[in-house]
Amino acid sequence: MSAFRVLKSEREARLAVLETLHGAVETPVFMPVGTQGAVKALLARDLKEMGAQIILGNAYHLYLRPGDGLVKEMGGIQRFEGWDGAVLTDSGGYQIFSLGVLRKIQEEGVTFQSHIDGSKHFLTPERVVEIQENLGSDICMCLDECVSYPSSHEYTGASVGLTTRWAARSKASKRNGSQLFGIVQGGMYGDLRLQSARDLLALDFDGYALGGFSVGEPKGVMWEMVDVVMGLLPAERPRYLMGLGFPADIVEGVRKGIDMFDCVIPTRHARNGKLFTSTGRINIKHARFARDETPLDETCRCYTCSHFSKAYLRHLFVTRELTSYYLNTLHNVSFYLGLMKRIREEIKQGRFEAFYNEFMSEWKGGEVHDGLGICNG
Repeated sequence: MSAFRVLKSEREARLAVLETLHGAVETPVFMPVGTQGAVKALLARDLKEMGAQIILGNAYHLYLRPGDGLVKEMGGIQRFEGWDGAVLTDSGGYQIFSLGVLRKIQEEGVTFQSHIDGSKHFLTPERVVEIQENLGSDICMCLDECVSYPSSHEYTGASVGLTTRWAARSKASKRNGSQLFGIVQGGMYGDLRLQSARDLLALDFDGYALGGFSVGEPKGVMWEMVDVVMGLLPAERPRYLMGLGFPADIVEGVRKGIDMFDCVIPTRHARNGKLFTSTGRINIKHARFARDETPLDETCRCYTCSHFSKAYLRHLFVTRELTSYYLNTLHNVSFYLGLMKRIREEIKQGRFEAFYNEFMSEWKGGEVHDGLGICNG
């Protein structure tokens, strides 16, 4: 039986099940980001209660601290962080890209200086797979090169070739029963995106990710590149759009046939007091909430909304109480997971297109709008 089964489709949107070493994951799915072995401000217990199925870790960060060997010695990432669900680990390609002058890319691998203490490191595609296997990842990602925006066609083309060669080496080095995804690159050049996809398809990966976005390109250009590639990606494999995004981005991605998403937005925004609700995104620090006795979201059943007023949440935030980070993050992640649950149900019932039209007409990002009932407890 295939590890990925499509149960129902509505146009390009699809409801599916992805089998992993730590259980089945229903897609479309949002993966809360736990870069360093923890989703910031939350416990594994909270994630389970909210319905999280899979979380994301990062091989680059966990390699540097506490070290993949230590995590392996402690029984793997699930046992180490007290999470019994699935884990996908990013290879760290984007993090290495963000180091700029602190890294040097070669055919053999990447030399870089740690952002923590300046120590020098060298990682090959084979070593990155080994790190992820040591961590005990359910889904591993190939090491890839993420190019900046804008980059020349010549440089991006050479980068695509390197990413493909690294992908082939990654697959050849795979040892355990976890899954390995290839990452389609190509910058903002349609011909290079197609070339990258074709080359990776020939290597036959367990799933395919679209990487190299959110590097400063216009949103319209990003979706154009997604459209270019989607028709090539096989229907029987999961499709993962890396690092995206806002709620409207996710709804748009599902409509285009994307199955998996991750982003730091719900957790990072929570720490900055920006909270997602079914009546719009609000900034809890605003003075108008100082005496507001209503819950953050009347339609939400999360612990934050069930127990506390906007006035109290504002008080916690402006006084920088640590509890603020917890309660805000609890709600934002619950909002995202509730959105995904709603999307899956709409596809199941054959109503996703109607939901898409309603959501896109009412969602204003930072503006108040009519409730869509997408929060989840």
